[in-house]
Formats: sequence, structure tokens, C-alpha cells
Amino acid sequence: MKGNLKRFLSVFLFLLLVIPSSTLGYEKESNNEPLEFRNASVHDPSIIKDPKTGTYYVYGSHIDAAKSTDLINWDNFTNGYTTPNNAVYGDLSANLEESFQWAGENDSDSRGGFAVWAPDIYWNKHYVNEDGSKGAYMMYYSVSSTYIRSAIGIAVSKDIEGPFEYVDTIMYSGFTNVEAYDQNSEVNKHWKNTNLSELIEDGVIDEVNPDWFTETGTYNNKLYTNAIDANILEAKNGKLYMTYGSWSGGTFILELDKKTGLPKYPGKDGKTKDGRMIDRYFGTKIASGYGRSAEGTYAVYDKETGYYYLYITYGGLASDGGYQMRQFRSKNIDGPYVDAKGNQAVFSESFDLGVGNFPGNDDHKDIGNKMIGNFLFKRDLGEAGTGIGTGYLSPGHNSYLIDKELGKEFIVTHTRFPQQGEMHEVRVHQTFKNKDKWPVPTPYRYAGETIEKVSRHDVIGDYKYINHGKEITNELTESSWIKLNKNGKITGAATGKWKLYGKYRAELKIDGEGTYDGVFIRQYDPTSQSWVMTFSAMSDEGVVIWGSYSEASTDEELVQAIKQELSTSLPTTAISNLSLATEATRGAKITWNSSIPEVISADGVVTRPSSDSEDLVVDLTATIESGDATDTLTISVTVLAEEEGGLSGYYNFNEGLEDQTVNNRNASVTGNRLDNSGGQITFAEGVAGNAAKFDGNSGLRLGDGLITGDTYSVSMWLKPEQITEFTTAFFGAETSNNWISVVPKTGWGNTMVWAHNGDQWFDAATDTTIPAGEWSHLAFTVNEGNATFYINGEAKFSGGNFPNVFNSIDAVFGLGVNYWDTPFKGFMDEVRVYDGLAITADEVQTLYQNPDGVVTE
Repeated sequence: MKGNLKRFLSVFLFLLLVIPSSTLGYEKESNNEPLEFRNASVHDPSIIKDPKTGTYYVYGSHIDAAKSTDLINWDNFTNGYTTPNNAVYGDLSANLEESFQWAGENDSDSRGGFAVWAPDIYWNKHYVNEDGSKGAYMMYYSVSSTYIRSAIGIAVSKDIEGPFEYVDTIMYSGFTNVEAYDQNSEVNKHWKNTNLSELIEDGVIDEVNPDWFTETGTYNNKLYTNAIDANILEAKNGKLYMTYGSWSGGTFILELDKKTGLPKYPGKDGKTKDGRMIDRYFGTKIASGYGRSAEGTYAVYDKETGYYYLYITYGGLASDGGYQMRQFRSKNIDGPYVDAKGNQAVFSESFDLGVGNFPGNDDHKDIGNKMIGNFLFKRDLGEAGTGIGTGYLSPGHNSYLIDKELGKEFIVTHTRFPQQGEMHEVRVHQTFKNKDKWPVPTPYRYAGETIEKVSRHDVIGDYKYINHGKEITNELTESSWIKLNKNGKITGAATGKWKLYGKYRAELKIDGEGTYDGVFIRQYDPTSQSWVMTFSAMSDEGVVIWGSYSEASTDEELVQAIKQELSTSLPTTAISNLSLATEATRGAKITWNSSIPEVISADGVVTRPSSDSEDLVVDLTATIESGDATDTLTISVTVLAEEEGGLSGYYNFNEGLEDQTVNNRNASVTGNRLDNSGGQITFAEGVAGNAAKFDGNSGLRLGDGLITGDTYSVSMWLKPEQITEFTTAFFGAETSNNWISVVPKTGWGNTMVWAHNGDQWFDAATDTTIPAGEWSHLAFTVNEGNATFYINGEAKFSGGNFPNVFNSIDAVFGLGVNYWDTPFKGFMDEVRVYDGLAITADEVQTLYQNPDGVVTE
């Protein structure tokens, strides 16, 4: 036994000497159990590493924050807009009262909320506290009421988790030269109601700048900024600075007093050597302007390269807004900042289209290195894992961390996800510099990986390929396939040459595009739940490309994997057209044959038997081909006969959660999402008998299959206790990417119906937001694509081309919860759902006038 052990140890030590450590590390990673990530939602995350404990914190909009010890697992620890016992600000309303006098608290666009946005937290060892001690965590927060009327304030704490005490409001925007008021606001926007009066009185500024105003006295937002999105950084000379600004007139920079954290306002107007604006109040312009999309500025000094790197997000923040991160750099903290092509971050006068906001413009798409946009490493039919793959929608408003202790750098952002609505979470990606010293993010979220030497053998093979391009678009860039061949050539969706140099450096010369430089690194792929080789590189035009390795397999193995997944991919019953895949992983082909083509055609078109006929069973046969390998699969699908429309579910809550129709689709209690548990629903007085009471952490799941086609109606009564954006009242989903949602409020559509069917978004927007604390009647009808939305019996929206969402008998439905957003808080009563029937305007009026009356059995 001892002899065997000795021989084993000798062999093991020999292997350690002859096998590269990176290879052994990869085998170890490959055999690990699937990784689990604990996620947190923090919009506009600003990261800081606590120098005292080494814990990482991200603070963001809407008083959200989370912490982590490893940048992998995150835990939220704040309580939102709670007041007075706010986790971050204590008595929120009283503490930030001075800032709220200008913007934010239940005012104008922020009605129903406080609108505290995009803070940056900074440990300032020089700050002098009220008790004379030095050192404090400084929170530079924003309050906002409109896209230009905002303010930046400071609050401080000796504890990184707060509570933070108010110090001052240091920057205002959106002010006018005349008495003026925004809609739903009592705030007089005259500049005398800002800190400008005090600055003029103290002699810091002689007088207001007439260029701040238009000829009519309104705020000139084509040249001057929205006071939001502060970012604090220390210059290489030790001085302290703040960058800030959003859309409108661009991004500015101001020096701060290190002992107080207050701005050192220039006091006089001027220009930089390269001709950029220096304003007496706002400071020096460093990026964007003329109303173009650009926000979430974050700058960081890199001692290693001697550059200040500036990150800005273009596009709109919603899942369909095309949010994306851009990058610039400069040797000077106040610029000029340029991208890889030499384009200045400050937009030229050619962008001047007059005062106003132009969010639809994409004429600045070529300016700035595009770091990450919408993408999907698509999981094709027959590949490992489940779901559609790994990807992001609208990633943006990032911060950046140079972690000296770890010897690593990270880009930290929030992102939404394909087919998951407006739900967002924090994501951290490790970055590496290319040969031109530009930090480039890696393809997958950080999972603890460290870059190591890789061999050429490790790199050769098939890759899912993403080119982020330069577009400002809500389109999703799906991966294609390329191959890094042994002979150094690239084939597939992109062609060219590649090489591995140094220990892990990557060079890819793409035909017609140029040379991309970056790194090869093994990362954790959440879809396949395995460690794979990846590459990340940037061109000299500021374009980022990514690759994710896919394990090699034979044609026969591919065909069998496709067959296995295909056997469970089709429904056993059908009421509408089927999606019959014709392509699978790595170009495999699928052809179909139908036993009754007049009921289900070979391309999936379904024609249901009439209501006086029987259901029919159709055999669909798939022939799967990959290279020389071929196999077949037969699947039986029952096509249901048509049914007459009528009331499919009725919940009056007088008898608990029972469905009052003969269908017996009783409701059940969920937690804060449609697909979990743990909530509680109670009952209280409603518009007719009892109503269901929702506590803001619970919802109801109604019976499945309430709606099964493109003609239906929903009628319900609501009494919200609070109005929160994107919160659903009634939600129906065929899948997480095919849904409708009756929403009490969005930032752009008031009370509305929102829908998505995988490719098409639809907003049935109105001119009304239902009030909190009052009962309102909502009704929504769809008749083969023609939709009407009623509030209190009055049609508030009518339009065509409403997407067809419900194509099976398995759709799920809920009240007060969906898969992503803040749950409903308040009361609901008299919920009716009609399938196959669009009730008339007169019938809607009857339901409004007589809540518990019978309308169409």
C-alpha cells in the first residue's frame, strides 16, 4: 500500500511539472458544481470598496444599495423611499428638505415618489466633520422632477451604511429667468430660488449668465446640463473633482474643496485651450451636449497608464431604449476626452438643432468606444443548458473599480435582460487593457476568474461571436458562429486571421473591419454552467468583439442532442400556429412533414376544426440533418376545436379567492413574483362586497388559460395605496417574453396597457394616471388586434396592431405581480376576464355604473 502511494505521488508531482498550471486549473473548474450567484437590483450602481472592511458596496437610484464580499454575491440592505425610518437618510423628507424644495418629493414627473437618483459615494479622508474629526463617507445624490429641473446635494456619514446627514445642495438646473411652473408642481423655477442668489450675494459669482436662458427666459438646455449623476474622483495631483450632467447640454467637471466637499465654482466664464466651454457656475464641459442621449458619467484615474478614463451611457434606460456604455480618455482631468478614433467627447456645433431634447437622434453613435450594448449569446436548439442563452438589454450607467488588493479591474453596471421586461440587476465584468491601453470588458459576469497563461490548443475551436458595433439601437445583437482554425484563419460569420501572443493576448484581424486586440480568458458560462474559453478585444475604431467557446462534438452527437430537445419543445395541444424550427446548433437543418397538412401545415400553420367538430390529432415528423448524420422524430399534437366566447373567470372576493364561473379557475396567493410563494392576501370593504387587499409584497395567481386567443376583455376595479412605476394590476403571460400588463403608471404612458410578443412592443398609453386612495374602473378589450382601454367608463385609448400574445391554453395570469416589477399595494375588486369576446363600450359603461352587475355570461 505504501509503495502504491509513493508511486502515485511521484506521478502526480511529475504531472505538476509538465502540465501547464492553467490546464490543471481549467480541469478543476470544469469539474465544479454549477455556480450560484446571489443577485441584487440597484439601478445606476456606484461602487466603492470599504477601506475598513474590504466589503464592496453599490449605491444607486431610488435609495437602493447592496453589498458583497466577493463581487459575485450581493445583498440589498436599504428600504427604498421609507420615511422617516429610512435606512440611508433617516428622516428622508426632513433630512433632504432643502433639496426637495427645488425638485423631487412628490413633484411634477415624480408624483407619487421622491425621485432620488444616481448617487456617488466617496470616502474623503480630508473632510472635516461638525465635531472637528476628519474623514467621512460623502454621498453626492441627485433629486429630480423633470428631465432638466434637478439638483445635486451632499450628505455625509462616518458609517458607510449611513444614516447620512444633509450638508448642502450644491448644483441646480432647469431654472428660468421668469416666474414659471412645471405641470403638477408648485415650485417657482426662477433662478432666485436656487443657490445662485447666495453665490451672487457672497461674491462668488458676479451675476447670472444670460446665456443660461432662451429669449423667452426658459432654461437653455441645449448648452447647459441637467444637474444629476454626480461622480467624485481624485486627480493625480491630489485635488478633488466632481463630474456630473445628463443629456441636455452635456457633462461638466468642477473642482471640490477637499475639506468641505463643496464646489469651487469658476466664478467667471471662459474657454479651454481647445475651445470648450468654462461656465462661471457649471464648470468645464467635458462631454456630449445639444440634447443628445448621454448620462451616467463616471471618471476614474488609472495610475498605471496615466489616463483618466471617462464612461458615459447613451440611449434610453428602459429595456427597449438601447442603453449602452461608451468610453473616452484624457491625460488631463478636465479634458479634452477622446475615443479610440480621436473623436472628442464634447459634441460639435453641428449637433445644434436648437433648444430641446432629441432622444430619438442617433447621429452621435460613432463617438465613443462602445463597451457593451444589447447582446445575446444565443443557445441554439441541441446545445447544453436551457433557455435562450445569456445576454443583456440596456446595460448602462456604470461605475468602474480598480481593485489594487486583487490586482483586477471591473466595470459595474445595471442591466435588463432579454424576455424579462424591466427587471434589472447589478452585473460586474472584469476588464483587461488592449495593446492601446483601453480597458475592454470580458463577455461574462465576474465569477472569481483570474487570467492565466493559455495554450494554442486551448484556443482553437468554435465560438459564439458578438460584435457590439457602434449603433444606438434597441435591437438585440444575437451571436453568430466563427471558428478559430489551427492554421490561424477565422472562418464562419466573420473571416480573417487570429493569433495568440504573449501568455494570453489575442489578436483578431477581421476582413473588412481591421484589427482587434485583447485577451483570451476562461470564464463561467451561465447557460452551459461550465467554464469556457472566451476572448474580448477592441479595434482601433473603438468596437468591441466577444467570443465564447463551444465544446466540439460529432455530427451524430449533434443530431441526437437536437432530437432530444425537439422531442419536448412542441406543445401536446395546439390552438394557434406552431413555431417549427428549421435550423439548430452549428447549422444543422430540420425539415417537417405533417399527417394532416390542412390542420397543421409543414411550416406550422394551424387551422382549428369548427366548434361543431371534434379535436384532431396530427403527427408531425422532423428530419434532422447535420453533415452526414440524419435521424427522424415524430411528435403527436392535438388541435383543439374552436369554442364560443364568454366569461372565463370572475373574482368578486366575496367568497375568498374562488372563481365565480363554472370553470372553477380559483386564484391562489403568491409572494412578490407571479412564480413564487409566501405572500398574504386579506379582505376589506370593496366597491361591491369584499375586495382583495394587497400588501405590496404579495399577489394572486389566477387560473391558467383564462385567455386563449386574440379576442378578449378584462374588467377590474382598483384602489392603489401607492403608485409605483411598472407595477402591474392585471398580468397575463404566454411566456416571459409574451405578455400583457395593465399598469397604473409608467413614466411615459400614465395608466396604460403594455404588451410584448417577443418581437413587438405595444403601449396603449393614456392621458390619465389613476389616483392613489380612490377606486377606479379599468377595462381593456382586444378584438383581433384592435384594442380599446377604458378608465372609469371612458375610452382613453383605441388603436390597431395590438400584438397577439396568447397562443395556447397554458397562459398564466396574475393580479398585482409579474415576474419582475414592484408588486401592487392597495385593493382590487370585481375582476372579470372574457375569452373569445370583446365586450362593447355600452357593456363597459354598465360595469362601471353597476360594479357587481351581470354583463355577458
